[in-house]
Amino acid sequence: MMLEEIERVLKNRRSIFPNNYIDRSIEKETLLRLLECANQAPTHKLTQPWRFKVFRGKGLKKLSSELAEQYRNITPADAFLQKKSDSIRQKVIDSGAVIAICIHESGTVPVWEEVAAVACAVQNMWLAASVEGIGAYWSTPGLVSTLNAFLGLADNERCIGLFYMGYHNESPREGNRTPIEGKTVFFEE
Repeated sequence: MMLEEIERVLKNRRSIFPNNYIDRSIEKETLLRLLECANQAPTHKLTQPWRFKVFRGKGLKKLSSELAEQYRNITPADAFLQKKSDSIRQKVIDSGAVIAICIHESGTVPVWEEVAAVACAVQNMWLAASVEGIGAYWSTPGLVSTLNAFLGLADNERCIGLFYMGYHNESPREGNRTPIEGKTVFFEE
């Protein structure tokens, strides 16, 4: 692969939201290939802190129900909005798959390094998904902090986001970024 191809993939990777997904499931084999790309992320001391809980098929209904219930549980009655609860459910149901992004804190390196490694893993998966025509969106709602028991996480693990995925018909488009020159300083002498 040439640098130009990598640049094109990087520049065209966008957040594609569930309301833009088409009704097409993502095969388990495809998800495993994308997760293997995630597994190639850099990791200090090889802690490999990423953990993924994948929901597809009937698992999406379980996740949507759990999220709606958690929203009801943590929201005061006077602030509860049925429309928001329905929206939470629908985003999951509209997806071809949803992956709970979790972190396993090893205790051997600083937590920020573990978080960075997980983010690199998600970026690898996101780029690979983009190449496959699968859109994705990393969501970090407050609800993720309530999912540890539902996800069966250990004491040193926690959910840090939901990765919504689905096939789509969106046209590729470059991101809106300011020039790198305004963010870079070279020290050459």
